Amino acid sequence: MFSILMLTFLLQTGSIAPDFTLPSQEGKNVSLSDFKGQNIVLYFYPKDDTPGCTKEACSFRDQYEVFRKKGAVVLGVSSDSVASHQKFSQKYKLPFLLLADSDGKVRKLYGVKSTMGIIPGRTTFVIDKKGVIKHVFSSQFQAQKHIEEALKALGE
Repeated sequence: MFSILMLTFLLQTGSIAPDFTLPSQEGKNVSLSDFKGQNIVLYFYPKDDTPGCTKEACSFRDQYEVFRKKGAVVLGVSSDSVASHQKFSQKYKLPFLLLADSDGKVRKLYGVKSTMGIIPGRTTFVIDKKGVIKHVFSSQFQAQKHIEEALKALGE
């Protein structure tokens, strides 16, 4: 696993995706390595139940079957609590896991920067079956484009 101190930049295409373990909205610990052999769409978002993050999550939800047909697992990560993720997931009927990175260590591990130094960044990583980052898309204000970019990367 990469040292958090070593990573001060956003991980790039071709990098090995660092493993981590975080609690999900179901209260169970989930590791990236649990999905070894599958494509993974790992998306970092600022906050549960805010306008942009809700649009993004609902777009992932609405395209979830397309992701599944492409052999991909979708994982959302924010610093919100397990309880917040439970409410958000139930309210919008999200079929994928939301992971609670309450101390921001995984966000730092992946090099996801804050916007204006205060708003947690919005970045999506598409990771192939071998654990290699295939595509990175970062845009705070184009929340729904993350879904389009991920689907395009999975189609390549």
